[in-house]
Amino acid sequence: TFGGRTQPTPFVVRASLVPGTMLHGPAVIDDDHATTVVDPGWTATVTAPHDLVLERATDLPSRTAVDTDVDPVHLEIFNNLFMNIAEQMGVVLAHTAASVNIKERLDFSCAVFDPGGELVANAPHMPVHLGSMGEAVRAIIDARPAMVAGDAYVTNAPYGGGTHLPDVTVVVPVFDHRSPATSDRRPIFFVAARGHHADIGGITPGSAPAHSTSVDQEGVLLDDVVLVAGGRFRADELRALLTDCDHPARDPDKNLADLRAQVAACEKGVEELRRVIDHYGLDVVHAYMGHVKRNAEESVRRVIDTMTDCEGRGATDDGHVVAVAIRVDRAARSIVVDFTGTSGPHPGNFNAPAAVCRAAVLYVMRCLVDDDIPLNAGCMVPVEVVIPSPGLLSPVHPSAVFAGNVETSQLVVDALLSALGVAAASQGTMNNLIFGNERHQYYETICGGAGATARAPGCSAVHTHMTNSRLTDPEVLEWRFPVIVEEFSIRRGSGGSGQHPGGDGVVRRIRFDEAMELNIVSSRRVVAPAGLAGGGDGARGRNRIRRADGTIEELPGVAALHAEIGDAVEIATPGGGGWGRAR
Repeated sequence: TFGGRTQPTPFVVRASLVPGTMLHGPAVIDDDHATTVVDPGWTATVTAPHDLVLERATDLPSRTAVDTDVDPVHLEIFNNLFMNIAEQMGVVLAHTAASVNIKERLDFSCAVFDPGGELVANAPHMPVHLGSMGEAVRAIIDARPAMVAGDAYVTNAPYGGGTHLPDVTVVVPVFDHRSPATSDRRPIFFVAARGHHADIGGITPGSAPAHSTSVDQEGVLLDDVVLVAGGRFRADELRALLTDCDHPARDPDKNLADLRAQVAACEKGVEELRRVIDHYGLDVVHAYMGHVKRNAEESVRRVIDTMTDCEGRGATDDGHVVAVAIRVDRAARSIVVDFTGTSGPHPGNFNAPAAVCRAAVLYVMRCLVDDDIPLNAGCMVPVEVVIPSPGLLSPVHPSAVFAGNVETSQLVVDALLSALGVAAASQGTMNNLIFGNERHQYYETICGGAGATARAPGCSAVHTHMTNSRLTDPEVLEWRFPVIVEEFSIRRGSGGSGQHPGGDGVVRRIRFDEAMELNIVSSRRVVAPAGLAGGGDGARGRNRIRRADGTIEELPGVAALHAEIGDAVEIATPGGGGWGRAR
């Protein structure tokens, strides 16, 4: 059946088709290793090299009549439609980027925003990016009241919706392409792509100094910079910003290549949004952006209906505290998430920008919703977040912030999930490993154990919560950098005991074939990931370096050192906490 109707459909053996053969759908082509379905309105043509090319024979209707009132079927269609646009943006970014961080590790995020800069939909990328990007988009909107088509902006400002300096965001306004240029004054949407750049300057290669005390030491700050003006990529101007400073970027050509890829990803988002507008009409698309957010809001309110007041806390390895109290207003079906009692500013770089804290809250609320909805701003309508400022979760310039994004954000999530009784602590760290010299810069986050829940054991060897990146394949890592991956294995028995045990961490050992500056930023080396409901704690992590002469040096969670040829760094990541007493 096609479109709910039964239609006569021929089955054709692929081997019987000669070059030049054209089949009009519906048809089914049977091959030794695949079955190709040709839908009605499509054609399949066999080329000279015996490739099979499928093309749409008839265009979709130029306009589909859909009412602006919410309809459950079309709500689901638009939920997936908006997410698909963000996913297509991500595919373009991964395919066109130059750096290993973006192309291989997939340390990036893409999303679609409404005219006010509110998050509408995202691809399943990095939660810490997605929940904070809306603030970055709104900061651009506030600073640029008169935008024009063909412009793009770039920012990495931690105090304006950014996370840490290597996370660079490109924002592109979308205008109604059907209107005269003179009316292109107010964007009808925004799209944005955030990617982690391998190096953005700073006092150490990789822009992640373990012991930074000022954001100026962490890289080049880009705050509301015009990246594309009237369709022209401002390469010379950006190069000057990246290099004419106290701590310049070490490979500005790679930065510019990745920025071009981010612009290309955003242009894909613009193109796809315009296709949707052509198909449904702008009034319908705007209406369903609102419906999608209101559906997310109601989904969260249903979760709030089941909540009670609760409190949670967690501590960094050096004794700074994240304290949270959740107060439920049953009548209003809303909550206050209050971080009063959290420590003041961190003297190092564990300060998490307020946007990161709110991203962690948004992530937790979305996790509690047991429906397949996009993570979007609607989830936060019934949630008020109180963050004392200045403090660990609300730093001000020039506080250092690198670890706040990657480490403190994890602590916030674990504190929230523990308070709600949902999950034991996961590994609580991204196990940031950064190495480099003047020729090579590399950054990775290393997976570990997930916390167990009342429903299931924790997963082993996974990235948890606020990160969702991959690890670079060993073949690619060894091809692009002078290193050897000597071990990458599951750290058996590192998950906490319990009725449902926590997931196990991993052991990763990398040997250097060139001298490198090495920085490690990690947590849960002193404070273990806590179990829940009587479950055991997960094993703490461990860092060490094996010198070429055979000696082994134990390293703290936050470490900066020099590695010589033949030295190998070894990271053993924490396990997740267990849930319930073991029977």
